[in-house]
Amino acid sequence: MKNVEYIIVGDGYAALFFAHQLIKNNRTFVLFSEERKSASQVSAGIINPVVLKKFTTFWKAQEQIDFLKNVLKEIESYTGENYLIEAPIHRIFHDENEQKLWLKKSDHDELTQFLDKKIDHIEGIKNEYHSGKVNQSARLNVNGFFTGLFDFLKRNSHFVSEKFDYTKIDPDNSVYKDFKYRNIIFCEGMGVKANPFFSEIKVEANKGHHIKVALSENIHENITIKKKHFLFPTHNGIYFYGGTYDREQLHHHVDDSAVEQLIRGLSEFYPYDFEVKEVNFGFRPTVKDRRPIIGSHSQYTNLHVFNGLGARGILNGCYFSKSLFDYIEFKVPLHEEISADRFR
Repeated sequence: MKNVEYIIVGDGYAALFFAHQLIKNNRTFVLFSEERKSASQVSAGIINPVVLKKFTTFWKAQEQIDFLKNVLKEIESYTGENYLIEAPIHRIFHDENEQKLWLKKSDHDELTQFLDKKIDHIEGIKNEYHSGKVNQSARLNVNGFFTGLFDFLKRNSHFVSEKFDYTKIDPDNSVYKDFKYRNIIFCEGMGVKANPFFSEIKVEANKGHHIKVALSENIHENITIKKKHFLFPTHNGIYFYGGTYDREQLHHHVDDSAVEQLIRGLSEFYPYDFEVKEVNFGFRPTVKDRRPIIGSHSQYTNLHVFNGLGARGILNGCYFSKSLFDYIEFKVPLHEEISADRFR
């Protein structure tokens, strides 16, 4: 029998940011992963403190941005890589009224540090009404982040490449197969619906598509462009463009209508030819009140759930991983806005 303080089930942002808390605090753990592409692993990696449809911000935005930057430096100390890409978002204005609204909102106390007052024009694309830069926005090198952290976990015997089997848990004795555990953290995204301990939690699938395209004329500025969706360079002349939101068409294959939506969206501001090279999709676990769901099982109190990160998986996963760690280790109460108890 192997003794571990934690078992983590899952391989998205919630799982890996919580694993970082355990690494940082010298806890023993293993992470179970099927090594399939999760929604996190095909995400855009956008780090954005502003809701770009309404030019508003959200709960704890500045705290989450600051915390993420510190955590990425901590992760760099043991992976040797910094996965932060300093490429700010430039939001293309649809019309003159949007530009005026941006400038008006930039004077609001909660937005002045995020909405740049300087109006820009991006060369090489259609932006008749120009664009505004989101200060403190950036991207995560998604592929590098997951590759680097998985490699670290494997090298240090924290990684189990295996589907987690709920029927093998003995929750009364805190035993799973040949592991004696102190806590299990379920970070499964929409996979939680198959989890008999937490299948009732209030997460809903939001299907998102993105395309990878070869542009006939590259955009030379190192920025992330946003109109309807996000456009940014990846590697070898390939650009990411996405993603869509769909709560209705939840089948596990590509939606042609979503791809057409993306092609039309890119064509609105990119005036040259482009070729779709790849299409990907994933299912974001979303919550009606746009807050994560964190908490413990009502009967087996050392079984915990960390879910519902939604479209802000990086910021939510990073920031609230510490809330969960402090809740388990030091009995620090969870904020009522993220506690699973709010639905009970």
